[in-house]
Amino acid sequence: MIRLSPVLSVLMVFLRLGLTSFGGPMAHLGYFREDFVARRKWLSEDGFADIVALCQFLPGPASSQVGIAIGLSRAGLAGGVAAWIGFTLPSAIALTLFAIGLSHARLAADATWVHGLKIVAVAVVAQAFWGMARSFCASRPGVAVAVTACLLVLLVPGTAGQIGAIVLGALCGWLLPPPPGHSQTSPIDVRVPRAVAAGALGLFLLILFGLPIAERWGGGQELVLFDRFFRVGALVFGGGHVVLPLLEAAVVPPGWVGQDAFLAGYGAAQAVPGPLFTFAAFLGAAMGPEPNGWTGAGLCLAAIFLPSFLLVIGVLPWWVALRRHGVMQSLLRGVNAAVCGLLLAALYSPVWTGAIRSSSDFAIALVAFVLLTIFRVAPWMVVVLGALAATLV
Repeated sequence: MIRLSPVLSVLMVFLRLGLTSFGGPMAHLGYFREDFVARRKWLSEDGFADIVALCQFLPGPASSQVGIAIGLSRAGLAGGVAAWIGFTLPSAIALTLFAIGLSHARLAADATWVHGLKIVAVAVVAQAFWGMARSFCASRPGVAVAVTACLLVLLVPGTAGQIGAIVLGALCGWLLPPPPGHSQTSPIDVRVPRAVAAGALGLFLLILFGLPIAERWGGGQELVLFDRFFRVGALVFGGGHVVLPLLEAAVVPPGWVGQDAFLAGYGAAQAVPGPLFTFAAFLGAAMGPEPNGWTGAGLCLAAIFLPSFLLVIGVLPWWVALRRHGVMQSLLRGVNAAVCGLLLAALYSPVWTGAIRSSSDFAIALVAFVLLTIFRVAPWMVVVLGALAATLV
């Protein structure tokens, strides 16, 4: 049997996920948990939940940041880059090709096979919620925190509800006893020196505040584009669809991308796997002024994801040290229960409400859930079967 190097192994695993992870950020976390916690044992349940909790606090695409953190823990800085490339490249290439051949390509967001992918996402998120809830909501206080967080997110939509639920969970963490069989030590192996972490945070701040100054000194269109997309990636909380109005404000009013092209790209972004932030590649390729095409796509894609890299690299080593303290472990128990509540809220909206329209949809979702949880069928195979079932029913 051929043994791959850690970096190549990370790349291959995330490339497969990048080709099959449909359904949005919460569904991505479900795929990650199934692959890296349940199947490959790269992370403990606690370690995975703590990484998810951290990435909920950071601006940027949460699922991509979780993937980068997993790559870092598995194979160092090169592993983080490999995880990002594997998870991001398939959808980025697809959206760039769509932008270049927009007049010839037609990819309807409401096609039956795309609807099937949304149905499978229901099963994936339900599986992730059930698995995490058994670990982090094993007590009555844990259930109460999760339900309260779910209600808060549903009643206060947007970033405010999400952050409020996580803060409330942390405050309630003192009430949560360790779950049965819980170990106080579930280390995350992060191979990033603290000097490198401090340098990453310094570079993040330098770019964030330095680019506008450089732009005033007469930077070209390339610098302007990089600044706009870097700022979106650095300042948007909540990830996913929250980034869309910011991107529209960045490219439509200046006339760089027309409103019709923007909406067409958004529809295509719903039909491809991987992170929604790869929509930046479509916008870069569809730009009126140069750079556009492949050059524009690469520039905008790098700019919008660079903050995530720098923040994860800069914060993760300190987070790993903090989580070892007893007080932080108590807070994390509350945060992890709240994250379960966020996952439950996402299961209802937008995952369930956007996918289940009929009894046949529910039947496909139920079969997919059983295949994933009872028969342990590979998620990519369930994705294919769900798309076929929706097309045939």
